[in-house]
Order: sequence, then structure tokens, then C-alpha cells
Amino acid sequence: MKVKDVMTHDVKTCTPDTNLAAVAMIMWDNDCGVVPVVQSDGKVIGMITDRDICIAVATKNRRTSDVVVSEVFTGNLYACKPDDDIHDALKMMKAERIRRLPVINVYGALEGLLSLNDVVLRAQEAKGKKTDLSYEDAINTLKAICGHRVPIAA
Repeated sequence: MKVKDVMTHDVKTCTPDTNLAAVAMIMWDNDCGVVPVVQSDGKVIGMITDRDICIAVATKNRRTSDVVVSEVFTGNLYACKPDDDIHDALKMMKAERIRRLPVINVYGALEGLLSLNDVVLRAQEAKGKKTDLSYEDAINTLKAICGHRVPIAA
């Protein structure tokens, strides 16, 4: 199974100059927690999450309409391509502990977004048969992402 068979195709984006209030409205209107950040040429340069916005609000002591994406977005870009095998994308999600991957073409332009939600909704119960995307694939990816980064005191 390929990433393009599982990914969300219609993805809203923002630019580094978009203010956080506008990004929050994109998230609200589209029921999502992440928005890819694209340059004027359409190339994806990062992602901004609802968590990024919350941390900015708590630490910058400024209105969300006065803070732009370039001040807070996640600049470490991990991405996949539409024709990548879904299991390779899941390995990257596990290794980098990320819930969403922008799906980009050879020019770096956005083609879609692969989220853990997409994976869970597409997974199937194996019941002893071969399946392209199993419940086990989904839960193992979730477990790798959700593991505590620092030990929790007993």
C-alpha cells in the first residue's frame, strides 16, 4: 500500500508570515491540529501545530494576531512522497516520534498529509490473513510515538 492510498489530499496551508490567529482559524475550520508551512513557491518548509500556538501564547505575552508563524513553527521537516510504501512512512513516524507527515512531490510541493488518524481509519484487522495496513501496524506506531521521552517518577 502506498502513502497516497491513505493520506488526506485536501490540505490547507499557511506561510511564514501568517499570524497565529489565522492559523488557529484554519485549524478550527478544518478540524485539524497541524498546518503545513509553505513558501511563496509552494515548497513545504515546516509544520505548525496547535501545541506550537499554545506554547507561543503562554510564553510570548502577545496577541496571536501579532505573532507570525516564522517565530514559532517547527522547522525540522520530515516528509514522505505519495508513492512511498506506507510502512516506510510509519517507520519514519516512529523514529521521529511524529503524528503527521507532509506528503511532498519531487519539487518539495505539498501533495497531501499523512496523519496517524488516516492510518488508524484505514487499518484493518488481520485475523490471520495478510493485510496491507493492520491494526497492529497502527498501534505499534502509536505506541512508539506516545512513549514518554523522560522517565515518569513513581
